[in-house]
Amino acid sequence: MAPWSGLWAGRPALAGDGYRGTSVVVKLENPNWSISEIDGDGGKFLPGDGGQRRKSKNAKLITWVLLLKAHRAAGCLAWIASAAVALGGAARRRVAAGRTDDTDAAVGDGVGLEAAPPRSWLYAFIRAFLLLSVFLLAVEIAAYANGRGRVLVASVDSFHASWVRFRAAYVAPPLQLLADACVVLFLVQSADRLVQSVGCFYIHLKRIKPKPVSPPAMPDPEDPNAGYYPMVLVQIPMCNEKEMYQQSIAAVCNMDWPRSNFLVQVLDDSDDPTTQALIKEEVERWQQNGARIVYRHRELREGYKAGNLKSAMSCSYVKDYEYVAIFDADFQPYPDFLKRTVPHFKDNELGLVQARWTFVNKDENLLTRLQNINLCFHFEVEQQVNGIFINFFGFNGTAGVWRIKALENSGGWMERTTVEDMDIAVRAHLNGWKFVFLNDVECQCELPESYEAYRKQQHRWHSGPMQLFRLCLPDIIRCKVALWKKANLIFLFFLLRKLILPFYSFTLFCIILPMTMFVPEAELPDWVVCYIPALMSFLNIFPAPKSFPFIIPYLLFENTMSVTKFNAMISGLFQLGSAYEWVVTKKSGRSSEGDLIALAPKEPKQQKACSTPILDLAAMKEQSMPKQSSSRKEAKKKYNRIYKKELALSLLLLTAATRSLLSKQGMHFYFLLFQGLSFLLVGLDLIGEDFK
Repeated sequence: MAPWSGLWAGRPALAGDGYRGTSVVVKLENPNWSISEIDGDGGKFLPGDGGQRRKSKNAKLITWVLLLKAHRAAGCLAWIASAAVALGGAARRRVAAGRTDDTDAAVGDGVGLEAAPPRSWLYAFIRAFLLLSVFLLAVEIAAYANGRGRVLVASVDSFHASWVRFRAAYVAPPLQLLADACVVLFLVQSADRLVQSVGCFYIHLKRIKPKPVSPPAMPDPEDPNAGYYPMVLVQIPMCNEKEMYQQSIAAVCNMDWPRSNFLVQVLDDSDDPTTQALIKEEVERWQQNGARIVYRHRELREGYKAGNLKSAMSCSYVKDYEYVAIFDADFQPYPDFLKRTVPHFKDNELGLVQARWTFVNKDENLLTRLQNINLCFHFEVEQQVNGIFINFFGFNGTAGVWRIKALENSGGWMERTTVEDMDIAVRAHLNGWKFVFLNDVECQCELPESYEAYRKQQHRWHSGPMQLFRLCLPDIIRCKVALWKKANLIFLFFLLRKLILPFYSFTLFCIILPMTMFVPEAELPDWVVCYIPALMSFLNIFPAPKSFPFIIPYLLFENTMSVTKFNAMISGLFQLGSAYEWVVTKKSGRSSEGDLIALAPKEPKQQKACSTPILDLAAMKEQSMPKQSSSRKEAKKKYNRIYKKELALSLLLLTAATRSLLSKQGMHFYFLLFQGLSFLLVGLDLIGEDFK
């Protein structure tokens, strides 16, 4: 880049005038600009200069530095301004649309097990608390102004003095007691997470890995069917999931297993005739190419997924099978899935083998990245540690293989809760069956990309365990199992991880912390607000090291989700109307096209007798593309919504942050500010997939 001239270059160097300046090159190719001298003689000093040239040179350099810094600051301000304008425009569109989380249109495909209107008791509580906080903030500001000699309202001083005496005598003691109780629960739960993390580190250090009791036989080129190939039933439950039926059916039918030894059941609960026809046609196409696959559709959709699986297990031919593998519609097992899981059942009384989930769209947006952090910790730490040390964990509902005898011995599938997978796992554990988790066996699936879908999924995942706890507690107490197993189920599995965690997360950081700003006599130390949560976030993010740049958004988002989890937990515990809400988690089917092509053979090869014949998936994809495109055009338009509870909490936390400025609580101010902004972004549905 040539040196600048004209107005920005200062006085030009004229021939013979004795001016010998220092030419510079300003490099703007990247943000790390630099200044380089290109005229070596310019730095020499003539006799008698008296250091004037040095001063002139330094002044020029400082001027350039200041100009460049100003240019950079102006660019940052422009970016911030454009982002603020975009944020304001998005917020204006949401407010103008008037769609909230209580709108009937917000309910996706699927309805509750019991039709009930949404309850807004939590929103009413948060709104009342917000109004009280705004009033107290106004009183504090007026009293603060009066104390500085600017009298705003004469009666404020007497009211403020009465409020200070009242809060010190009657509000602060119970608030401090509740805060201390929540801190104790917080520390207990943090210790549990730390112990699990240490257990995971020990597993990796010692390279502990579940191994089959009897190693599988080596493949025999002369006899492909030689080895351990028991009869396996594969079930694919689905409901109105036309974006993903192709990929799941293709992946399951391409599993490497003797075709005579496994049968695929496509359990379609769709109520859309178009979707039913597409899935049935897909099954018939695979049947024509030699796959052993059947299509089942229920007219009465009772019990949803649990009822669907229960109905399928009542078929007469199920008695001929020893194991059953279950895959949801968005799951794509690798061809060797059965070969790596089924051998673990040989020569033992194992009840369940669970594989790990991996996600094809984990980098799609910020929401999927944060979900990936949570689920990586769940599988890498929680499931693996519990599987290695106590042979029990909650079944994930898919990507697992059950011994059919264990299912029947434990009472089979039940429709009494929205977590049928956890229900059957607990009953099987109480009947003495052991579980194995295989961290190195992966099954691809898809994460929900919109906050609406993720929120409904989390509501079901956190209300169901509380329903199950109420139903299973008497059975756990009466069951003739070891005392430590009862203690693990009651205190760790249910109370600590399913009840206490959402309770203290919401109560401590969304209610008590803002209250301590208005009742300063009750305190929360900095290590509770900052240091321990940061440490727990580091532990959570270690299984997904590439996600370290998102540690702060992860910490804020987890606290933001606490309102949904707390609401779900209370609904399930006290059997409120929304506890039985079952909504199918909507997925986009982003991986369908790429995976169908990947499953297609690159070169025509002679098929082994051990495997199911592979269809020409590329041609099949071309045939189905018009149908998929037409179905997408017919799809209902989706809209962003305003989530009232999250929005009210954002205003509450920002109000508390303003109050903390008066008491100069730095750490608390920054936490409340950023947490309030996080609630604001979520409340305006500005995270995840963006709809118009």
